[in-house]
Amino acid sequence: MLDNSLKGQLQAYLARMTENITLVATLDEGALSMEMRGLLEDIAAQSPRITLRVDGDDPRKPSFEIIREGAAHGIRFAGLPMGHEFTSLILALLQTGGVAPKIEPELIEQIKALPGDYHFTTYFSQSCQVCPEVVQAFNVLAVLNPNIRHIAVDGAAFQAEVEAEKILAVPTIKLNGAEFGAGSMSLEQILAKLDSGALARAAEIIAKKAVFDVLVVGGGPAGAAAAIYAARKGINTGVVAERFGGQVLDTMAIENFISVSHTEGPKLAAALEAHTRDYGVDIMKGQRAQRVVPPNEQGGLFEVQLASGAAVKAKSVVLSPGARWRSMGVPGEAEYRTKGVAYCPHCDGPLFKAKPVAVIGGGNSGVEAAIDLAGITAHVTLIEFDHQLRADAVLQAKLKSLPNVTIIVSALTTEVHGDGDKVTGLSYQNRTTSETRRIDLAGIFVQIGLVPNSDFLKDTIALSPRGEIEVNPRNETSQPGIFAAGDATTVPYKQIIIAAGEGAKAALSAFDYLIRQTPVA
Repeated sequence: MLDNSLKGQLQAYLARMTENITLVATLDEGALSMEMRGLLEDIAAQSPRITLRVDGDDPRKPSFEIIREGAAHGIRFAGLPMGHEFTSLILALLQTGGVAPKIEPELIEQIKALPGDYHFTTYFSQSCQVCPEVVQAFNVLAVLNPNIRHIAVDGAAFQAEVEAEKILAVPTIKLNGAEFGAGSMSLEQILAKLDSGALARAAEIIAKKAVFDVLVVGGGPAGAAAAIYAARKGINTGVVAERFGGQVLDTMAIENFISVSHTEGPKLAAALEAHTRDYGVDIMKGQRAQRVVPPNEQGGLFEVQLASGAAVKAKSVVLSPGARWRSMGVPGEAEYRTKGVAYCPHCDGPLFKAKPVAVIGGGNSGVEAAIDLAGITAHVTLIEFDHQLRADAVLQAKLKSLPNVTIIVSALTTEVHGDGDKVTGLSYQNRTTSETRRIDLAGIFVQIGLVPNSDFLKDTIALSPRGEIEVNPRNETSQPGIFAAGDATTVPYKQIIIAAGEGAKAALSAFDYLIRQTPVA
């Protein structure tokens, strides 16, 4: 199952284990079970601390459980945790085997103190780049707290269960049989939902923090670069972010970050956070900025008010809130979000195997999504508002060569239809004839660009008609002392490497602003 190179790497990782574990597999005679057995045999052969048993009695076949010696239960996987989830498997082996999770000590104590019994099920797909963050977070909960159980289920391997449970988006998480959440969730966000007092305690801690010289709002490439460049100047630097990495966490493959020929979004996000922490930056995750209040007088302090109720004060601010997927804004879209309306073809595409779907948008993202989905689904209908596709010619040529794709241009999507549980179709208007037509579908993938996360800034600084933060070449905004960088700004070309460069510029401009004010403490 694993090649020799991967076995060698795995053997080196597993050498760090300090406790014995047992892999308990539940198999049948199917091909997937044989693959799982081969994988588990390869893993067990790499460490004397791992024992394999194949006498499990889990109702899901194939599946396996990773159990620490002396424990009553462990972490479970149903289906093969390969693709993006292979890292989740390795971490589960290590953490069950005694290797401490790389999270803050206060989070470890918070997890251990959670009262009650929790049985979580996470549905994932191997091609989903968002799912590992969620799977790994719940695995950490299960490792640290014996009252928490977690099973990660590959939706493609358990199609009947996915349909019975009405799972139309990944990751989808269920707690004790009821829906707990869907989509990207950080460990901090999960704990905030489980621990009602978590946000209040975090707000109390944040409120006691000293004044920052530079406070960065947002943890994507722009925010990370800004924080690193500011901290390298020897000044007190902080970051507030809902999740570190921002939209990079949702990016499949990255092949244009100079000097890195290939990486994946979650890996780059983890590297950004690790690099930022190397400089002692105070990172406050799970925090959403709600308002920025400028000082009443020149040289005064900015106050960044957070949704948690806390407020952070700083001498200067770098805004890098990033952007989010643009929605269609039509009836039914919000109602059927995660119930057939999706925004990530890599994540949710496998759930629509052999079913008809639509892609909204004829730019590069839309055409690439349609090409990918054509290899999975029964049929793809691409709907474009303009009179022609806007994607690169090579992508258009590939799309038009596929036999199970229909392209409709000059079309305005007007409504999403559903039966209360899931999407059943959509209506669109022909912009040339004004005729309205309906298409029967199982899923709709929206790929019509991005919207800057700037709503909380409307009363603070100047925004463009598109809602982007207006900046000059020095990344200065209309408010002295506030700088901005990344996809939320008017800088053209929303690219990771451009955002990182703009973040560095913003930090340098902020430092220049500070030294021209009162001396930096």
